[in-house]
Parts: sequence; structure tokens; C-alpha cells
Amino acid sequence: MKLEEYAVVKTYPRSAAEADGTAFSLIRTAEGKRLVVQGDDRGFVGDRYGTALLCPLTPVNAAALRERLAWLRPQPLGLKLSAGCGDRLGPATPGHLRAIQKVEGVAPILAQQSMRENARTGRSVQQVMDDAMWGVFQEGWREPWGADADHLKTEADVDLCVAAGYSFFTVDPGDHVDNEAHTAPLEVLEDKVRALPWADLDDSPDRLQERYLANEFEVEGLRLAYDETTLARAAAKYGRAIAHAARMYRHLASAMGGRSFEFEVSVDETETPTSPLEHYFVASELRRLGVQWVSLAPRYAGRFEKGVDYIGDLDLFDRELAQHAAIARVLGPYKLSIHSGSDKFSAYPSYVRHAGRLVHLKTAGTSYLEALRAIAGTEPGLFRKILAFALERYDEDRATYHVSAEPDRVSRPDEVADVDLARVLDQFDGREVLHVTFGSVLSRFGKELLAALDEHEEAYYDALEAHFDRHLAVFVG
Repeated sequence: MKLEEYAVVKTYPRSAAEADGTAFSLIRTAEGKRLVVQGDDRGFVGDRYGTALLCPLTPVNAAALRERLAWLRPQPLGLKLSAGCGDRLGPATPGHLRAIQKVEGVAPILAQQSMRENARTGRSVQQVMDDAMWGVFQEGWREPWGADADHLKTEADVDLCVAAGYSFFTVDPGDHVDNEAHTAPLEVLEDKVRALPWADLDDSPDRLQERYLANEFEVEGLRLAYDETTLARAAAKYGRAIAHAARMYRHLASAMGGRSFEFEVSVDETETPTSPLEHYFVASELRRLGVQWVSLAPRYAGRFEKGVDYIGDLDLFDRELAQHAAIARVLGPYKLSIHSGSDKFSAYPSYVRHAGRLVHLKTAGTSYLEALRAIAGTEPGLFRKILAFALERYDEDRATYHVSAEPDRVSRPDEVADVDLARVLDQFDGREVLHVTFGSVLSRFGKELLAALDEHEEAYYDALEAHFDRHLAVFVG
């Protein structure tokens, strides 16, 4: 059979590409999407139709295509304003890129999932990478893009992500942050400081005090000065985290074997805020230990809950963010990273005002919520089942998240007309309940949900595009 006689359901014209006389494109068949290779098809595995090889979207074929088309490989993005577009399901990248391509100067990070999220979705780091790459290919995106191995906690996790080809590595030393130090009295802090891993820090208590207590640090007109208590609190709270981050950085640099990469330090998933003094301390000590990073995520004042707007004192947040941004410029420059960054519309103007384009906006779970929005409009029966199940699972699934939704305030699925189902996703409590139960929902309804999104892919892309249009407009408007 010739290719033109094959039952092609849909073509993706933006995917058409050529390299060294071989043509590549993407089509949809009754069996799903297929890569079409016409020419030198060595390294690809598929079924031959005349002069064309039709290849399923497997890891083997993804790797072969990356070898032929360099723009399908993620790369470091530098200090450009960037947006992390996490995708818990796999097919979201075309929608992300349709929003990104409409704005100038925003670099996308398209493969972005944490190990915690992968455990809940049943995906591997290689699947996340390959899904993003197929989306890049489908949309014909030729500009640089990144891949974020998010919230890494162990060297073994680093190795998995290096092998999968990631370009951006977010290390989360939050388990090593001593939250008790935030309010402990000086005598307790002194004990904690003496117990720090000084050999790993290449330091001593005396040298630490010499560096900080005898000096005042000027940061764009802001004068930072430590006394015994503030220094001991910063060291006790973050000392072990700094040692862990430095150890992870050195392991990563060795594993990359000279290949370029980007490193982010994240201390946002902790119980207590990072003060400007503590931010300065963490950055200064990381720099002293030879760590190079492109972005840093402090634990900002207030609450950055999943999928909803900023909660807290905006005036206090704005004042402290101005100091965080100044520190990032003076000790870097590096970007301030906004974790759980989706929907923080009241906080975004402060980032624009104080950090300018030295920002990395990190989103993840709301692309899943937009999938549910598409399902609400196209498969209302499935959405009702998902909502009912999410309400059952919320109390257990919320345990590892900082959220405050109350399920009693969420509309019940049998009380909402089909035309109004998507409005549940615009309610504070509805968004959080649906957001944090994604793992349980995918375990129960994953195949059904993905099949519906596959059938209604343009509705999903439209929802994603509108969602990210609203986010990006604040930063580039």
C-alpha cells in the first residue's frame, strides 16, 4: 500500500521538516499519531508504505528524530524571561506553544515535572521529555526551549534526568531546611549552628562570624547587617540545605560531563518565609561554594497555594520582593523563580515592577485543570465522575500540598447543569480540590480522560492557549 492510500485522519502541516534530504511529518491515523519518514529512515522503527515509513511515537523513534532535528533537543535558555509549562498528562505542549509564539522574548520550558508528580501520574522522566518533544515537532517550533527536571532531591534522580536529556535542573533542598530555627531563641540557634556539617560547608563557626558580623552589605542602596541572632538563624535554618544544594550541583556537573546545563535552587516548599537577609545569606554561601545558578525560588511572604491567586499581605510582599530582586541582581544576576506560579495575578505586577524580565514563571497543575475544562465542555458525564471522585479523595490527597480549600464549598456534580460545569474550575475551592487530586483521578480515569482529550485535542489546545495568554500578558504587556 502507498502512503496516499492509507487512511489518514488528520495531518499536522506545521510539523513538516527536512534534514539531509529526508522529510519528516506528523499525521493522525485510526491507530493514533504517526511519524512519517520519507528518505533515510535508518534508526526508525515502523511500517513501510511505499517510500514512507510510518512510525509510532515510541521512545526509540523520539530518540532517532532528536538525532536528526537539533531543534527538538532542549537547551539552556540563559537569563531570558521564561515560563515553565508543566504537563501532567502529556499532550499539552501544542497549546502551550500557541500562547508562547504570540509574545516576544519569552522562552518556554516545556518538559517540567517533579518526581512526586511523576510518581502520581505513572510517567517516567523520559516520557515527560518525549511527550514535550512530540508537541514541539507537531507545532513546528524552531526556537530554543528548555526541559526542567523539577524538585530533585537525590543524586539518583539527577542521574535519571541527565540520561533523559534535560537541560534545566531544579534542586529542592527543602527537606534540609530547619523550620524550627525560624522562631528558636539564640541559645538554641547556637547549638544548631555548632551541629552544622562544617566540613561539607568548607567553613567554621568562627569564619562564618568573621564574614558577616564585621561587615555591612550594600545592595542597591539597601544596607543589610547581621547581628548574632539573625546570622545564627540564617545559618541554622539554611546551612544543611546549602550543603545539600552544593553537593547536588557538584554531582550534576560531573554527570553532565562538560555539557552545558542550568541550575535552579528552590527553598519555596518550606513552612516559613525566606527573609531578604536569609536570601542574601543563602546566595552568598552558594556562591562561596562554587555553585552557579540561573534562578532561585525563595519562600516568599504570604501563601502561594496551588492554582489560585496569592493569599496574604500584598504590601508586605511587594516591599520584600523589591529586596529579593535587588539581591538577585547584585549577587547574580539570576532570575527569581515563581513556584506554584499559576494564577498569582495580584502578585505578578510586583515581579514586573521589581524584577523586570529576570523572572521564571513556573506553572504545572493548571494545565491539568484546563484539560478538565475541555472535558467539561465536551464530555460532561466524564467531568461529573471526576469531580465526584475528587471530592471523595481530597482529604487524603491534600496531605502533601499547602492548600486551604474546603470540599463542602464545592458545587456537587449533580447540582450543576452541563453548561455551568466549567464554572467549578473558576471557584477557589473547586480549583484546589481538582488540582491536588490529579494522581487519584488519573489512577481511576486516566485512560478515559486521555482518550477524550485525544478526540477533542483542539478544544484542549484552545483552553490552554487562553489560560497562558492571560498569564503571559502581565509580563510582556
